[in-house]
Amino acid sequence: MKLYYYQRPDGQPNFGDELNRWLWPQLLPNFFDQNADSGFVGTGTLLNARLPERLQTARQVVILGTGAGYEQPLKEIPPHWRICCVRGPLSAQQLGLLASKAVADSGILVSRVFSAESLKRHRVSFMPHIHHANYAAARWQAACQSAGINYIDPRWPVEKVLTHISQSQRLLAEAMHGAIVADALRVPWIPVVTSPRILAFKWQDWCQSVGLKYRPQYIPPLSQYPQWGRGLRSGVAAATHWGRAGRQGGGIAAQALIDAQQEWLTEKLTDIAVRIEPSLSDIDVLSVRLAQLADHLEHLKVTGTQARSI
Repeated sequence: MKLYYYQRPDGQPNFGDELNRWLWPQLLPNFFDQNADSGFVGTGTLLNARLPERLQTARQVVILGTGAGYEQPLKEIPPHWRICCVRGPLSAQQLGLLASKAVADSGILVSRVFSAESLKRHRVSFMPHIHHANYAAARWQAACQSAGINYIDPRWPVEKVLTHISQSQRLLAEAMHGAIVADALRVPWIPVVTSPRILAFKWQDWCQSVGLKYRPQYIPPLSQYPQWGRGLRSGVAAATHWGRAGRQGGGIAAQALIDAQQEWLTEKLTDIAVRIEPSLSDIDVLSVRLAQLADHLEHLKVTGTQARSI
């Protein structure tokens, strides 16, 4: 079976995507063959109208813990696809699937192959979205250093990211799979949004799957980000983001402060880390989701591409 996951056109690694290449061969040893005529889709927001085209040469396709949200919605599920489960209830609803198909993002399975370190070296860590790491890594690193916050780059190797997350007492996460892994490794996390390009749908989808509410903290976009109008989903999204940032102590006026004073960004990160109560799913809920995913894994080991459709 061929492992399919999103790979950036520039070849740059991104933690949430590279997690597939690291995770699945450990969970399903001797299962993958990149020359195979069947496909496997795991972690990622990939269930959209473009996926059938991307997998058009696959004779069979298995979906496990994948999410919907980006691109145009998938209008019809191809008959040769076997959907074991999806990320959460919003993905299931969008695809017209039974509620039982909504399990969790398969990224939580890291807890089966990676042991979190008991020694917490970092009081707080921050992990930006891949796009914002590309545009403003130096700015974020400087702010984190001033605030005494450990910076985690989503472009690092998977095991390095996992180690830094597991060594943290709490994580400020703009990268969703940073939060997903933190939750699986029992590290409390706080969602942070610094531009309107962050897709709330996929966060809400995953949060609902583990019984949590999505309560992000908004920070105005940094001046290093591209001019607005490039990469945004709508002007409404941009206006909404600015409004929320304003209500949380940011706003357009704060953008000038960010440009003029690095201290403002440092203080904002510190305030979020200290004042905001982090999220962490109930261990019993998480255990149920892990057991459901593990059940699908065991069935795949026996049946291969002929995964059951519940």
